[in-house]
Amino acid sequence: MFNEPNQKLKEKRKAIAFDFVLEELHTLNPVVKPMFGCHALYIGEAIVLITRNKKDHVDDNGVWIATSREHHESLRSEFPSLRGINVLGGKNSNWQIIPVEADDFEESVFKACALILKGDKRIGRIPKPKKRKKT
Repeated sequence: MFNEPNQKLKEKRKAIAFDFVLEELHTLNPVVKPMFGCHALYIGEAIVLITRNKKDHVDDNGVWIATSREHHESLRSEFPSLRGINVLGGKNSNWQIIPVEADDFEESVFKACALILKGDKRIGRIPKPKKRKKT
């Protein structure tokens, strides 16, 4: 009886976009957290991906890769469609996106998941601790 309300809440929650990434990364026990109306995937403490498929800023729909600027060039050599995220300032952001409209979208996302599974240090960032609110 107690499971029924929880089940209804789960059903009401918005499904993660491109949920095949969860299947690919399941052996690493990814944790999904809501972020910016999207879904962030964490492996341990590190955020590795965000999945986004929203009606606004559709050019930024796809799979966002948590990385740093120093790795952009090497990642772009492996992912030709990889680019900056417009809502985050484009090239000025550490984040990069595999856009959903890319011809190689699924292939590239599977490849990114494979790199995460291998522990590629170019993907993943440990977020800064949240600042405590002053009372």
